[in-house]
Amino acid sequence: MKPKSKVLIIAGSDSSGGAGIQADIKTVTTLGSYAMTAITAVTTQNTTGVKSIVSINPKEISKQILFTCKDIKPDVIKIGMLHSSNVIKSVISSLNKIKTKKIILDPVMFAKGGAKLISNKAIEILKSKLIKKVTLITPNIPEAEFLTKIKIKNSEDMIYAANILLTLGAKNVLVKGGHLNSKIIQDVFVSKKKIMIFKNKKITTKNTHGTGCTLSTAIATFFSCGKPLKKSCELGTKYVNNALGSKLNYGKGQGPINHLNSIIINKKFR
Repeated sequence: MKPKSKVLIIAGSDSSGGAGIQADIKTVTTLGSYAMTAITAVTTQNTTGVKSIVSINPKEISKQILFTCKDIKPDVIKIGMLHSSNVIKSVISSLNKIKTKKIILDPVMFAKGGAKLISNKAIEILKSKLIKKVTLITPNIPEAEFLTKIKIKNSEDMIYAANILLTLGAKNVLVKGGHLNSKIIQDVFVSKKKIMIFKNKKITTKNTHGTGCTLSTAIATFFSCGKPLKKSCELGTKYVNNALGSKLNYGKGQGPINHLNSIIINKKFR
């Protein structure tokens, strides 16, 4: 089987394999595309929490991006964990030097256990500069609340938050609704011209580690294969829901989802 597209992932490593670069590579691969990486940090973590974060030198991050893209041009770039202001500045500088303009940003701020993964200064640069360069930003509710300074209790609040992000320069926003207490998951897509709500039945499980990374990468992969952005978002939510459905039970804390279970998505969702 020949890969259908090429995706560059700029993100941190998760030693437990449930989130970060590891989840991203699994997602791209199971959806039939080719994954490349630029690692921004090495984290020591498992399903119970994050023990440590070791930053990669921003110059090395830039080298990974530019040297990789010089040889193999990605169809889409997915950005995940950018924990410091210098890392974000380095990534922005690198993006300015390459031709790929389809960029999906997952503004990773908190680990599933609550640990903060980004500095306040980095968040301000993300809001003022990086958000303007990407095609889509995919915050979950805690991230959207942190970015917009509003409290989100329902889908109307999600739409309001998305519109605030549009005023900051975002082109398209997908606010993920998994943190709301509801039997139906509502993920809200908002652009300047359209509002769409993707609904999926909520699967009761503590094993949700890496869902955000997986969703943004699934969207990036579908988008890299030529699907329209809104359709890519819809398929991405179904991919994650499908992966949650197999209910893996690895680890003592918030375990990972089953990326392999979602291979059938290639046949099920077109």
